Amino acid sequence: MKTAIPVVSGGAGCAASGFTTGSGTLDVFYRGATSALVKRVWRVCDERARKYPNAALLMSNVAAAVGGQRSGAPTQLYALANLSDAERKLIDELLGEGEVTGVVALPDGSLAQIRESVLAGIWRVRIGTEPAHEYVEVGAIPQIVRRAATDLTSADLLIDTPPDGAMNVQPVLAEIRERASVWQFGMNAHVINLTSLPMSIVDLTFLQQSLGNGPVQLMLRGYGACRVQATGTRNVWSVQFFNSTDNIILDTVEVGGVPIVALAAHEDFQDSAGCVQEILEAYFT
Repeated sequence: MKTAIPVVSGGAGCAASGFTTGSGTLDVFYRGATSALVKRVWRVCDERARKYPNAALLMSNVAAAVGGQRSGAPTQLYALANLSDAERKLIDELLGEGEVTGVVALPDGSLAQIRESVLAGIWRVRIGTEPAHEYVEVGAIPQIVRRAATDLTSADLLIDTPPDGAMNVQPVLAEIRERASVWQFGMNAHVINLTSLPMSIVDLTFLQQSLGNGPVQLMLRGYGACRVQATGTRNVWSVQFFNSTDNIILDTVEVGGVPIVALAAHEDFQDSAGCVQEILEAYFT
């Protein structure tokens, strides 16, 4: 589970409570200044809501969506085409950049750029280079990732004769083909730990050539780095973990849907919902 990082802590209400001084002489002395400061906070929020109405509406919709989102449910998309440049900049600042980034290669040669916000389960997606083709998406993973990994890969895994020097690649490929052919959405992933197997360079090279290159690559950066790649074979993923010197410390093949390491979980949505509500209160109310 990825931990959501709140962008803003507290809102106008928090600001007001921070200025409260209690009763007695100090309360009498500060009451006028406190009232003026609170009114100024409210005035700034009102001005921002008027200046960035589309951004405020988008964040309100995102807050409602993420609060009711579930990890296996369809995602919800919100286009940014009607936002001004200033509103886009504000959305950038509010959402920030989280642990997961990636690209999806599309049939027309363009790329879809994927970026998770600091609020897990809330994503920015841009197709091509046009800002008009950009949107915010709420869900475990952007839908374009699942679609590309399904529609732009092959259901057949052909196993040729391994080259000289191969040790164990043929039974590994046979296991992958068997598992991939029967996997269905909702089933647990089958993980093959290549690091623990006696696989030679010849084995690993032939394995990669047999599986092929897929259309999706995701990078996760948290306590360490992890690269998640769709292979050219449907329902088969390469998942590799790296240490601080970029050496692979765990090399696996996962047969299943998008690997769970890249997905936002139910707890992430609940955490993010609270954080988005704090942003709304602090910036727009």
